[in-house]
Amino acid sequence: VQLQASGGGLVQAGGSLRLSCAASGRTFSRYGMGWFRQAPGKERAFVAAITWSGGTSIYADSVEGRFTISRDNAKNTIYLQMNSLKPEDTAVYYCAANPSSGSIVSRAPVFYTHWGQGTLVTVSS
Repeated sequence: VQLQASGGGLVQAGGSLRLSCAASGRTFSRYGMGWFRQAPGKERAFVAAITWSGGTSIYADSVEGRFTISRDNAKNTIYLQMNSLKPEDTAVYYCAANPSSGSIVSRAPVFYTHWGQGTLVTVSS
């Protein structure tokens, strides 16, 4: 399984960005997927996760109501729509996959067995 995150960039506070994560693998529709982020000098933190069907999603409290995770299994891609961005959202964003437990959503990094390379999001004040 290979994951390729994209869509990061520089945006002003209050703006929006949409991140994408394209995955390889013929059974992508069975993968549990998540987004994490790592700000400078901080540990990697959970952002959002979604089940294989897209029927269940969970969010970190800090992004609830502003970010939306979704997936298109026909395109082997998940998305993270980020609205009302704040300077504290500045981080490298990583997508992650668990090909074996698609019906579970998890906030724990150890749940995910495959990680993308990250895409940088910078929010200016």
